[in-house]
Amino acid sequence: MEQRGSGARDGTEQAWRALGGDQALTARISYGGPPGLLPARLPVMELARATVAVCALAAAELAARRDGGPVPAVRVDDGAVATAFLSERRLRIDGRAPASFAPLSRFWRTADGWVRTHANYPHHRARLLRALDLPATAGVPEAGAALADRRAEEIEETVHAAGGLAVAARSPEEWAAHPQGVAVAAHPLLTLEALDGPGTPGAGAPPRLLPATAGGVTLPAAGLRVLDLTRVIAGPVATRTLALLGADVLRIDAPQLPESQDAHSDTGFGKRSTALDLGSRTGRAVFEELLADADVVVTGYRPGALDRFGLAPEALAARRPGLVVARLSAWGDDGPWAGRRGFDSLVQVATGIAVVEAGPGSGDAPGSAGGARSGGTPGALPAQALDHGTGYLLAAAVLRALTERTRTGGSFLATLALARTARWLTHGLAPADPADGDAGHDPAPHLRETDSPLGRLRYALPPVTFDGSPATWATPPGHLSADAPVWR
Repeated sequence: MEQRGSGARDGTEQAWRALGGDQALTARISYGGPPGLLPARLPVMELARATVAVCALAAAELAARRDGGPVPAVRVDDGAVATAFLSERRLRIDGRAPASFAPLSRFWRTADGWVRTHANYPHHRARLLRALDLPATAGVPEAGAALADRRAEEIEETVHAAGGLAVAARSPEEWAAHPQGVAVAAHPLLTLEALDGPGTPGAGAPPRLLPATAGGVTLPAAGLRVLDLTRVIAGPVATRTLALLGADVLRIDAPQLPESQDAHSDTGFGKRSTALDLGSRTGRAVFEELLADADVVVTGYRPGALDRFGLAPEALAARRPGLVVARLSAWGDDGPWAGRRGFDSLVQVATGIAVVEAGPGSGDAPGSAGGARSGGTPGALPAQALDHGTGYLLAAAVLRALTERTRTGGSFLATLALARTARWLTHGLAPADPADGDAGHDPAPHLRETDSPLGRLRYALPPVTFDGSPATWATPPGHLSADAPVWR
């Protein structure tokens, strides 16, 4: 396979170091595929390549730990990576493209810059309109008029207070000075640590050895059980990857929260999906039965949002010693925005990515607090790369924790945030090559079709590959929340 330059290894080695992996193992990775994919002013392709590489290496490492052989060689193909990072756009359901951003999820010109809103869910749309004193029937013209004379930061706070989602466009320098930007900068890309503090009974769990995988396809996560309490893209990408590698993944959604079937049609490969009301006695009892046999719990809600259900990492490990807990949020665990909701598109806007990607010719440089003084709309990354990249890092952290658990025992906690990944993109990786334009990538070799309960699906193949790895998922996605809350 064609070898990439030193930049490919720099990003991979940074991420592998953050995961606590043996640096010598990165020599097992080879890189190839067409150049010039996911073109951007920021090093998006490098982020994508590195996150997939460490995920595949963590899977290969766990496979070797189970089977007692050498770590299988890992192959990273840029064409497969770029296709997978656009998986929600490549998906077709009986020829139909899935639903995309809602009309009120967009950039808006304000009195002093720009703001971006997110209103894909009905309750978020209702809260946005309520914050703007608009009727429920209001559309883009009415919202635009209501926002045009207001300051971006004022809109940000007013909509947040109403429970909606709006973020002012900031430059990287403005974000660096913002209290949440300061809080994010104080943390590494991710943390992976033992849950061994005082009062954590799970810390003393003995090493949990895993049986060797059966012959043929190598499934390093075979026999492992994963509770998936995540939504949208990043968390579901992580658990979709664990399902690829053989884990029994059961997604759990609250029945009262709306969710997109189209989103699950992309990220639900290999999984089952159920609904549980954790606020009810019955729902909690069922969850506890599932937890008693779980190996991994992945959460994707705001820090502290699940604590009232007894789902704080320490509480989970106390009830299930030896558990691996992986926790994902938008803004991080501390700082004034820690408890705020967020999505990839909003994190791009807050952290300065949207201003950088607007590039030359869009107007004056950023200046006023809350946005760019420009006539042109801020830009966006060529993929929801913060979501996808964080998803592969999350899966890698779980796999590395499982490997460490076979050596040391105990329980583990992985903590990641979209804003931390954004900082890595803007400050940690080598700059993108401005001459590396779009090479006209044909995704067809990395797409497949299959029948499913949802119809005929065209989907992106997994980019996580190593010697003996599965070529695709064992099962297609089904209907959201249609499965019984039991392990296989």
